[in-house]
Amino acid sequence: MTRYEVTRRAALRAGVAGVAGATLPVFNVQSQNSAGVLRCGFWEHWVPAGNDIIRELCEEWGAKNRVEVKIDRLVSAGNQILLTIASEAQSRSGHDIVAMPTWEPSSHARLLEPVDDVMGRLQKKYGPVTPAAEYLAKREGAWRAVPAVAGTQTKPACIRYDLFQQHAGIDIRAMWPAKPERGPGADTWNWDAFLAAATKCNAAGYPFALPMGQYSDAVDWVGALFRSFGASMMDAEGQVTIRGNDKLKQATEYVIRLSKQLPDDVWAWDDASNNRALISGKSALIFNPPSAWAVAKRDAPQVAEKSWYAPFPAGPEGRFTPFLPYFWGIWSFSKNKTAAKSLLEFLSDRQSAERQSTATNGYDIPPFQSMSNFKVWETEGPPTGFAYNYPDKPHQQGQLTVAFAPAPADTAVQAYVQAVNTKMIARIAQGGQSMAEAMAWAEGELRNFARG
Repeated sequence: MTRYEVTRRAALRAGVAGVAGATLPVFNVQSQNSAGVLRCGFWEHWVPAGNDIIRELCEEWGAKNRVEVKIDRLVSAGNQILLTIASEAQSRSGHDIVAMPTWEPSSHARLLEPVDDVMGRLQKKYGPVTPAAEYLAKREGAWRAVPAVAGTQTKPACIRYDLFQQHAGIDIRAMWPAKPERGPGADTWNWDAFLAAATKCNAAGYPFALPMGQYSDAVDWVGALFRSFGASMMDAEGQVTIRGNDKLKQATEYVIRLSKQLPDDVWAWDDASNNRALISGKSALIFNPPSAWAVAKRDAPQVAEKSWYAPFPAGPEGRFTPFLPYFWGIWSFSKNKTAAKSLLEFLSDRQSAERQSTATNGYDIPPFQSMSNFKVWETEGPPTGFAYNYPDKPHQQGQLTVAFAPAPADTAVQAYVQAVNTKMIARIAQGGQSMAEAMAWAEGELRNFARG
Protein backbone atom coordinates (compact mmCIF):
# COMPACT_ATOMS: atom_id res chain seq x y z
CA MET A 1 0.00 0.00 0.00
CA THR A 2 1.16 3.50 -0.82
CA ARG A 3 0.39 5.98 1.92
CA TYR A 4 -0.42 9.66 1.59
CA GLU A 5 -1.36 11.85 4.55
CA VAL A 6 -3.29 15.09 4.74
CA THR A 7 -1.68 16.44 7.89
CA ARG A 8 -3.28 18.84 10.35
CA ARG A 9 -0.68 21.47 9.46
CA ALA A 10 -1.41 21.11 5.74
CA ALA A 11 -5.10 21.35 6.45
CA LEU A 12 -4.63 24.55 8.42
CA ARG A 13 -2.49 26.02 5.64
CA ALA A 14 -5.21 25.18 3.16
CA GLY A 15 -7.67 27.19 5.26
CA VAL A 16 -11.10 27.34 3.75
CA ALA A 17 -10.14 25.94 0.35
CA GLY A 18 -13.14 23.61 0.28
CA VAL A 19 -15.40 23.43 -2.71
CA ALA A 20 -17.60 26.50 -2.82
CA GLY A 21 -21.31 25.96 -2.59
CA ALA A 22 -21.12 22.35 -1.35
CA THR A 23 -24.00 21.57 1.01
CA LEU A 24 -23.05 18.74 3.32
CA PRO A 25 -24.29 17.67 6.76
CA VAL A 26 -22.70 19.37 9.74
CA PHE A 27 -20.95 17.07 12.18
CA ASN A 28 -18.68 17.25 15.24
CA VAL A 29 -15.35 15.45 15.25
CA GLN A 30 -14.04 14.74 18.77
CA SER A 31 -14.03 18.28 20.21
CA GLN A 32 -14.53 21.68 18.69
CA ASN A 33 -10.83 22.59 18.82
CA SER A 34 -9.23 19.31 17.71
CA ALA A 35 -8.97 17.59 14.38
CA GLY A 36 -10.25 14.08 13.96
CA VAL A 37 -8.50 11.38 11.97
CA LEU A 38 -10.08 9.54 9.04
CA ARG A 39 -8.29 6.52 7.61
CA CYS A 40 -9.12 5.71 3.99
CA GLY A 41 -8.12 2.81 1.78
CA PHE A 42 -8.67 3.98 -1.79
CA TRP A 43 -8.06 1.96 -4.95
CA GLU A 44 -4.75 2.56 -6.74
CA HIS A 45 -6.10 3.96 -10.01
CA TRP A 46 -4.92 2.70 -13.39
CA VAL A 47 -4.71 6.37 -14.42
CA PRO A 48 -2.20 8.02 -12.02
CA ALA A 49 -4.04 11.34 -12.16
CA GLY A 50 -6.98 9.54 -10.57
CA ASN A 51 -4.93 9.14 -7.39
CA ASP A 52 -3.93 12.79 -7.42
CA ILE A 53 -7.46 14.12 -7.71
CA ILE A 54 -8.73 11.96 -4.84
CA ARG A 55 -5.90 13.27 -2.68
CA GLU A 56 -6.69 16.86 -3.66
CA LEU A 57 -10.37 16.44 -2.87
CA CYS A 58 -9.60 14.87 0.49
CA GLU A 59 -7.25 17.75 1.30
CA GLU A 60 -9.99 20.26 0.53
CA TRP A 61 -12.59 18.43 2.56
CA GLY A 62 -10.16 17.85 5.44
CA ALA A 63 -9.19 21.52 5.56
CA LYS A 64 -12.79 22.66 5.62
CA ASN A 65 -13.81 20.21 8.32
CA ARG A 66 -10.55 20.16 10.33
CA VAL A 67 -10.07 16.43 9.83
CA GLU A 68 -6.76 14.69 9.21
CA VAL A 69 -7.29 12.33 6.27
CA LYS A 70 -4.83 9.47 5.91
CA ILE A 71 -4.89 7.65 2.58
CA ASP A 72 -3.55 4.21 1.73
CA ARG A 73 -3.55 3.03 -1.88
CA LEU A 74 -4.87 -0.51 -2.40
CA VAL A 75 -3.64 -2.12 -5.61
CA SER A 76 -5.53 -4.59 -7.79
CA ALA A 77 -2.47 -6.63 -8.79
CA GLY A 78 -2.35 -9.98 -7.09
CA ASN A 79 -5.78 -9.34 -5.59
CA GLN A 80 -4.11 -7.27 -2.88
CA ILE A 81 -7.19 -5.08 -2.48
CA LEU A 82 -9.34 -8.17 -1.88
CA LEU A 83 -6.84 -9.53 0.62
CA THR A 84 -6.84 -6.22 2.49
CA ILE A 85 -10.64 -6.15 2.65
CA ALA A 86 -10.78 -9.76 3.86
CA SER A 87 -8.10 -9.13 6.49
CA GLU A 88 -9.87 -6.08 7.87
CA ALA A 89 -13.22 -7.87 7.92
CA GLN A 90 -11.68 -10.72 9.89
CA SER A 91 -9.76 -8.58 12.36
CA ARG A 92 -12.54 -5.97 12.73
CA SER A 93 -9.95 -3.24 12.38
CA GLY A 94 -8.36 -1.11 9.68
CA HIS A 95 -9.60 1.76 7.58
CA ASP A 96 -12.71 3.81 8.23
CA ILE A 97 -13.45 3.99 4.48
CA VAL A 98 -12.40 1.24 2.09
CA ALA A 99 -12.75 1.02 -1.69
CA MET A 100 -14.51 -2.16 -2.76
CA PRO A 101 -14.58 -3.87 -6.18
CA THR A 102 -17.84 -4.95 -7.77
CA TRP A 103 -19.02 -7.83 -5.58
CA GLU A 104 -17.46 -6.90 -2.21
CA PRO A 105 -20.30 -4.79 -0.71
CA SER A 106 -22.59 -7.80 -0.94
CA SER A 107 -19.96 -10.19 0.40
CA HIS A 108 -19.33 -8.03 3.48
CA ALA A 109 -22.78 -6.46 3.85
CA ARG A 110 -23.22 -7.31 7.53
CA LEU A 111 -19.96 -5.60 8.47
CA LEU A 112 -20.68 -2.40 6.56
CA GLU A 113 -22.34 0.67 8.04
CA PRO A 114 -25.66 1.43 6.27
CA VAL A 115 -25.44 4.60 4.19
CA ASP A 116 -29.13 5.18 3.43
CA ASP A 117 -28.87 8.75 4.72
CA VAL A 118 -26.03 9.58 2.31
CA MET A 119 -27.70 7.89 -0.64
CA GLY A 120 -31.04 9.52 0.17
CA ARG A 121 -29.54 13.02 -0.01
CA LEU A 122 -27.55 12.25 -3.16
CA GLN A 123 -30.51 10.78 -5.00
CA LYS A 124 -32.69 13.69 -3.99
CA LYS A 125 -30.17 16.00 -5.69
CA TYR A 126 -29.16 13.91 -8.69
CA GLY A 127 -31.89 11.37 -9.32
CA PRO A 128 -31.77 7.59 -9.02
CA VAL A 129 -28.60 5.55 -9.11
CA THR A 130 -28.23 3.09 -11.98
CA PRO A 131 -30.14 -0.09 -11.03
CA ALA A 132 -27.05 -2.23 -11.59
CA ALA A 133 -25.20 -0.35 -8.84
CA GLU A 134 -28.21 -0.64 -6.53
CA TYR A 135 -28.34 -4.40 -7.19
CA LEU A 136 -24.76 -4.72 -5.97
CA ALA A 137 -24.79 -2.27 -3.04
CA LYS A 138 -28.18 -2.91 -1.42
CA ARG A 139 -28.71 -5.84 0.93
CA GLU A 140 -31.69 -6.51 3.18
CA GLY A 141 -33.27 -3.22 2.15
CA ALA A 142 -30.30 -1.01 3.11
CA TRP A 143 -27.51 0.65 1.16
CA ARG A 144 -24.28 -0.99 2.36
CA ALA A 145 -21.90 1.12 0.30
CA VAL A 146 -21.80 4.28 -1.80
CA PRO A 147 -21.31 3.67 -5.56
CA ALA A 148 -17.90 5.19 -6.27
CA VAL A 149 -16.87 7.45 -9.12
CA ALA A 150 -13.21 6.39 -9.03
CA GLY A 151 -12.62 3.11 -10.83
CA THR A 152 -16.16 2.59 -12.11
CA GLN A 153 -16.20 1.70 -15.79
CA THR A 154 -18.45 0.56 -18.60
CA LYS A 155 -17.39 -1.58 -21.55
CA PRO A 156 -19.09 -0.40 -24.74
CA ALA A 157 -17.61 -0.76 -28.21
CA CYS A 158 -14.34 1.04 -28.94
CA ILE A 159 -14.16 0.99 -32.75
CA ARG A 160 -11.56 1.77 -35.39
CA TYR A 161 -13.93 3.95 -37.38
CA ASP A 162 -11.71 3.96 -40.48
CA LEU A 163 -11.60 0.16 -40.66
CA PHE A 164 -15.33 -0.07 -39.96
CA GLN A 165 -16.15 2.28 -42.79
CA GLN A 166 -13.69 0.75 -45.24
CA HIS A 167 -14.46 -2.94 -44.65
CA ALA A 168 -17.94 -3.09 -43.06
CA GLY A 169 -19.46 -0.10 -44.84
CA ILE A 170 -20.60 1.48 -41.55
CA ASP A 171 -19.95 5.13 -40.71
CA ILE A 172 -20.02 4.68 -36.95
CA ARG A 173 -19.35 8.37 -36.25
CA ALA A 174 -22.42 9.37 -38.24
CA MET A 175 -24.48 6.62 -36.62
CA TRP A 176 -23.40 7.59 -33.07
CA PRO A 177 -22.13 11.20 -33.22
CA ALA A 178 -20.69 13.20 -30.32
CA LYS A 179 -24.13 14.69 -29.73
CA PRO A 180 -27.16 13.66 -27.64
CA GLU A 181 -28.85 12.16 -30.68
CA ARG A 182 -29.00 9.01 -32.77
CA GLY A 183 -27.69 9.28 -36.32
CA PRO A 184 -28.69 7.47 -39.52
CA GLY A 185 -28.70 3.71 -39.04
CA ALA A 186 -28.56 3.79 -35.22
CA ASP A 187 -31.77 1.74 -35.03
CA THR A 188 -30.01 -1.04 -36.98
CA TRP A 189 -27.08 -1.27 -34.53
CA ASN A 190 -27.98 -4.74 -33.27
CA TRP A 191 -26.31 -8.14 -33.00
CA ASP A 192 -27.21 -9.09 -36.58
CA ALA A 193 -25.43 -6.00 -37.91
CA PHE A 194 -22.58 -6.67 -35.50
CA LEU A 195 -22.03 -10.22 -36.81
CA ALA A 196 -22.10 -8.99 -40.40
CA ALA A 197 -19.50 -6.34 -39.58
CA ALA A 198 -17.36 -8.87 -37.68
CA THR A 199 -17.41 -11.21 -40.67
CA LYS A 200 -16.33 -8.49 -43.09
CA CYS A 201 -13.58 -7.11 -40.85
CA ASN A 202 -12.25 -10.60 -40.17
CA ALA A 203 -12.09 -11.32 -43.89
CA ALA A 204 -10.09 -8.10 -44.32
CA GLY A 205 -7.60 -9.17 -41.63
CA TYR A 206 -8.90 -6.99 -38.78
CA PRO A 207 -10.98 -9.32 -36.58
CA PHE A 208 -12.84 -8.03 -33.56
CA ALA A 209 -10.79 -8.63 -30.39
CA LEU A 210 -13.37 -10.20 -28.07
CA PRO A 211 -11.93 -12.46 -25.35
CA MET A 212 -13.73 -15.76 -24.74
CA GLY A 213 -11.77 -17.03 -21.74
CA GLN A 214 -12.33 -16.88 -17.99
CA TYR A 215 -11.28 -13.29 -17.23
CA SER A 216 -13.64 -10.43 -16.44
CA ASP A 217 -13.58 -8.79 -19.89
CA ALA A 218 -14.92 -12.02 -21.42
CA VAL A 219 -17.48 -12.70 -18.70
CA ASP A 220 -18.72 -9.10 -18.85
CA TRP A 221 -19.40 -8.79 -22.58
CA VAL A 222 -20.94 -12.26 -22.87
CA GLY A 223 -23.08 -11.50 -19.81
CA ALA A 224 -24.39 -8.30 -21.41
CA LEU A 225 -25.10 -10.09 -24.69
CA PHE A 226 -27.02 -12.80 -22.82
CA ARG A 227 -29.06 -10.12 -21.03
CA SER A 228 -29.93 -8.48 -24.37
CA PHE A 229 -31.36 -11.83 -25.52
CA GLY A 230 -33.32 -12.20 -22.27
CA ALA A 231 -31.12 -15.21 -21.51
CA SER A 232 -30.71 -15.19 -17.73
CA MET A 233 -29.22 -18.34 -16.19
CA MET A 234 -30.75 -17.74 -12.74
CA ASP A 235 -33.66 -15.57 -11.61
CA ALA A 236 -33.85 -13.03 -8.80
CA GLU A 237 -35.05 -15.68 -6.33
CA GLY A 238 -32.05 -17.88 -7.01
CA GLN A 239 -33.85 -20.45 -9.14
CA VAL A 240 -31.73 -21.87 -11.97
CA THR A 241 -33.40 -21.10 -15.31
CA ILE A 242 -31.30 -23.07 -17.79
CA ARG A 243 -33.41 -26.12 -18.54
CA GLY A 244 -35.68 -25.53 -21.52
CA ASN A 245 -34.46 -21.93 -21.86
CA ASP A 246 -34.84 -21.20 -25.58
CA LYS A 247 -33.52 -17.65 -25.18
CA LEU A 248 -30.34 -18.98 -23.62
CA LYS A 249 -29.94 -21.44 -26.49
CA GLN A 250 -30.44 -18.64 -29.01
CA ALA A 251 -27.83 -16.42 -27.32
CA THR A 252 -25.34 -19.28 -27.03
CA GLU A 253 -25.76 -20.25 -30.68
CA TYR A 254 -25.16 -16.63 -31.66
CA VAL A 255 -21.92 -16.36 -29.65
CA ILE A 256 -20.66 -19.61 -31.20
CA ARG A 257 -21.29 -18.22 -34.70
CA LEU A 258 -19.59 -14.96 -33.75
CA SER A 259 -16.59 -16.78 -32.24
CA LYS A 260 -15.75 -18.20 -35.67
CA GLN A 261 -14.98 -14.65 -36.83
CA LEU A 262 -12.59 -13.97 -33.93
CA PRO A 263 -8.87 -14.78 -33.55
CA ASP A 264 -8.30 -18.48 -32.89
CA ASP A 265 -6.65 -17.93 -29.52
CA VAL A 266 -9.38 -15.78 -27.88
CA TRP A 267 -10.25 -18.74 -25.62
CA ALA A 268 -6.97 -18.21 -23.77
CA TRP A 269 -6.96 -14.41 -23.67
CA ASP A 270 -6.62 -12.41 -20.46
CA ASP A 271 -7.90 -8.89 -19.80
CA ALA A 272 -4.89 -7.27 -21.49
CA SER A 273 -5.14 -9.22 -24.74
CA ASN A 274 -7.94 -7.18 -26.30
CA ASN A 275 -6.14 -3.95 -25.35
CA ARG A 276 -3.01 -5.13 -27.11
CA ALA A 277 -4.98 -6.09 -30.21
CA LEU A 278 -6.39 -2.58 -30.56
CA ILE A 279 -3.14 -0.78 -29.74
CA SER A 280 -1.19 -2.89 -32.25
CA GLY A 281 -3.58 -1.87 -35.02
CA LYS A 282 -4.67 -5.48 -35.64
CA SER A 283 -8.31 -5.19 -34.57
CA ALA A 284 -11.32 -3.18 -35.68
CA LEU A 285 -13.25 -3.37 -32.38
CA ILE A 286 -12.97 -4.15 -28.68
CA PHE A 287 -15.33 -3.85 -25.70
CA ASN A 288 -13.41 -1.80 -23.15
CA PRO A 289 -13.14 1.46 -21.19
CA PRO A 290 -10.80 4.18 -22.56
CA SER A 291 -7.69 2.66 -20.97
CA ALA A 292 -6.66 0.98 -24.24
CA TRP A 293 -7.17 4.25 -26.10
CA ALA A 294 -5.06 6.10 -23.50
CA VAL A 295 -2.12 3.74 -24.07
CA ALA A 296 -2.58 4.03 -27.84
CA LYS A 297 -2.56 7.81 -27.53
CA ARG A 298 0.90 7.52 -26.00
CA ASP A 299 2.37 4.58 -27.94
CA ALA A 300 0.36 4.37 -31.19
CA PRO A 301 -1.25 7.76 -31.86
CA GLN A 302 -2.22 6.69 -35.38
CA VAL A 303 -4.56 4.15 -33.74
CA ALA A 304 -5.92 6.44 -31.03
CA GLU A 305 -6.88 9.19 -33.47
CA LYS A 306 -9.00 6.70 -35.48
CA SER A 307 -10.92 5.30 -32.48
CA TRP A 308 -14.58 6.00 -31.65
CA TYR A 309 -17.03 4.78 -29.02
CA ALA A 310 -20.48 3.41 -29.82
CA PRO A 311 -23.06 1.85 -27.50
CA PHE A 312 -23.31 -1.91 -27.09
CA PRO A 313 -25.36 -3.56 -29.86
CA ALA A 314 -29.03 -4.19 -29.08
CA GLY A 315 -30.58 -7.62 -28.82
CA PRO A 316 -34.16 -8.91 -28.97
CA GLU A 317 -34.74 -7.78 -25.37
CA GLY A 318 -32.99 -4.41 -25.61
CA ARG A 319 -29.58 -2.80 -25.24
CA PHE A 320 -27.45 -3.72 -22.23
CA THR A 321 -23.90 -2.50 -21.59
CA PRO A 322 -21.33 -4.25 -19.35
CA PHE A 323 -20.87 -2.39 -16.07
CA LEU A 324 -18.01 -2.91 -13.62
CA PRO A 325 -18.36 -0.51 -10.68
CA TYR A 326 -16.35 0.28 -7.58
CA PHE A 327 -17.85 1.22 -4.22
CA TRP A 328 -16.84 3.10 -1.09
CA GLY A 329 -17.78 1.30 2.10
CA ILE A 330 -17.63 2.32 5.76
CA TRP A 331 -16.88 -0.49 8.20
CA SER A 332 -19.32 -0.91 11.06
CA PHE A 333 -16.29 -0.87 13.37
CA SER A 334 -15.09 2.48 12.01
CA LYS A 335 -14.17 4.99 14.73
CA ASN A 336 -15.31 8.00 12.72
CA LYS A 337 -18.48 7.04 10.84
CA THR A 338 -20.04 10.49 10.69
CA ALA A 339 -16.96 12.07 9.17
CA ALA A 340 -16.64 9.12 6.76
CA LYS A 341 -20.18 9.65 5.51
CA SER A 342 -19.57 13.36 5.03
CA LEU A 343 -16.41 12.74 2.99
CA LEU A 344 -18.13 10.17 0.76
CA GLU A 345 -21.01 12.53 0.14
CA PHE A 346 -18.51 15.24 -0.80
CA LEU A 347 -16.64 12.90 -3.19
CA SER A 348 -19.97 11.95 -4.81
CA ASP A 349 -21.15 15.54 -5.30
CA ARG A 350 -21.45 16.56 -8.96
CA GLN A 351 -18.55 19.02 -8.86
CA SER A 352 -16.24 16.48 -7.20
CA ALA A 353 -17.40 13.71 -9.53
CA GLU A 354 -16.71 15.80 -12.62
CA ARG A 355 -13.22 16.60 -11.39
CA GLN A 356 -12.53 12.88 -10.99
CA SER A 357 -13.85 11.98 -14.45
CA THR A 358 -11.93 14.84 -16.05
CA ALA A 359 -8.67 13.92 -14.32
CA THR A 360 -8.91 10.34 -15.64
CA ASN A 361 -9.64 11.42 -19.24
CA GLY A 362 -13.23 10.28 -18.90
CA TYR A 363 -12.45 6.77 -17.56
CA ASP A 364 -14.40 7.19 -14.28
CA ILE A 365 -18.18 6.88 -14.53
CA PRO A 366 -20.47 8.45 -11.88
CA PRO A 367 -23.43 6.29 -10.74
CA PHE A 368 -26.04 8.90 -11.71
CA GLN A 369 -27.19 9.20 -15.33
CA SER A 370 -27.78 12.91 -14.65
CA MET A 371 -23.98 13.15 -14.59
CA SER A 372 -23.49 11.55 -18.01
CA ASN A 373 -23.10 14.99 -19.61
CA PHE A 374 -19.70 16.03 -18.23
CA LYS A 375 -17.68 18.08 -20.72
CA VAL A 376 -14.76 15.64 -20.70
CA TRP A 377 -16.63 13.19 -22.94
CA GLU A 378 -17.25 15.97 -25.46
CA THR A 379 -13.73 17.39 -25.48
CA GLU A 380 -11.36 14.46 -24.89
CA GLY A 381 -9.38 13.33 -27.92
CA PRO A 382 -8.01 12.85 -30.44
CA PRO A 383 -10.36 12.61 -32.14
CA THR A 384 -12.36 15.19 -30.22
CA GLY A 385 -15.53 13.64 -28.82
CA PHE A 386 -14.41 10.05 -29.42
CA ALA A 387 -15.65 9.01 -25.94
CA TYR A 388 -18.97 10.86 -26.04
CA ASN A 389 -20.91 7.59 -26.11
CA TYR A 390 -18.73 5.84 -23.52
CA PRO A 391 -21.11 6.65 -20.61
CA ASP A 392 -24.68 5.38 -20.67
CA LYS A 393 -26.73 8.29 -22.05
CA PRO A 394 -30.51 8.64 -22.45
CA HIS A 395 -30.46 8.79 -26.26
CA GLN A 396 -28.75 5.39 -26.41
CA GLN A 397 -31.89 3.80 -24.93
CA GLY A 398 -29.94 1.20 -23.01
CA GLN A 399 -29.21 -0.09 -19.54
CA LEU A 400 -26.08 -1.00 -17.61
CA THR A 401 -25.84 -4.58 -16.44
CA VAL A 402 -23.63 -6.93 -14.45
CA ALA A 403 -23.07 -10.49 -15.66
CA PHE A 404 -25.38 -13.04 -13.97
CA ALA A 405 -27.79 -10.42 -12.66
CA PRO A 406 -30.56 -10.64 -11.49
CA ALA A 407 -29.41 -13.73 -9.54
CA PRO A 408 -28.83 -13.11 -5.81
CA ALA A 409 -25.43 -11.45 -5.55
CA ASP A 410 -23.94 -14.07 -3.22
CA THR A 411 -24.60 -16.72 -5.88
CA ALA A 412 -23.97 -14.52 -8.91
CA VAL A 413 -20.45 -13.71 -7.73
CA GLN A 414 -19.52 -17.40 -7.73
CA ALA A 415 -20.84 -17.85 -11.25
CA TYR A 416 -18.96 -14.71 -12.29
CA VAL A 417 -15.63 -15.76 -10.78
CA GLN A 418 -15.97 -19.25 -12.25
CA ALA A 419 -16.94 -17.79 -15.67
CA VAL A 420 -19.83 -20.22 -16.09
CA ASN A 421 -21.16 -18.42 -19.18
CA THR A 422 -17.94 -18.47 -21.21
CA LYS A 423 -17.00 -21.97 -20.02
CA MET A 424 -20.37 -23.26 -21.19
CA ILE A 425 -19.78 -21.77 -24.63
CA ALA A 426 -16.22 -23.12 -24.78
CA ARG A 427 -17.46 -26.64 -24.00
CA ILE A 428 -19.50 -26.51 -27.20
CA ALA A 429 -17.22 -24.52 -29.50
CA GLN A 430 -13.92 -26.00 -28.31
CA GLY A 431 -14.74 -29.14 -26.36
CA GLY A 432 -17.14 -30.81 -28.77
CA GLN A 433 -20.03 -31.08 -26.33
CA SER A 434 -23.61 -30.77 -27.46
CA MET A 435 -25.73 -27.81 -26.43
CA ALA A 436 -27.68 -30.07 -24.05
CA GLU A 437 -24.51 -31.41 -22.42
CA ALA A 438 -22.98 -27.98 -21.89
CA MET A 439 -26.19 -26.51 -20.52
CA ALA A 440 -26.56 -29.46 -18.14
CA TRP A 441 -23.05 -28.81 -16.87
CA ALA A 442 -23.85 -25.11 -16.29
CA GLU A 443 -27.08 -26.02 -14.53
CA GLY A 444 -25.19 -28.32 -12.16
CA GLU A 445 -22.62 -25.64 -11.39
CA LEU A 446 -25.25 -23.04 -10.57
CA ARG A 447 -27.25 -25.45 -8.40
CA ASN A 448 -24.11 -26.21 -6.42
CA PHE A 449 -23.48 -22.49 -5.90
CA ALA A 450 -27.08 -21.95 -4.79
CA ARG A 451 -26.81 -24.74 -2.23
CA GLY A 452 -23.72 -23.10 -0.80
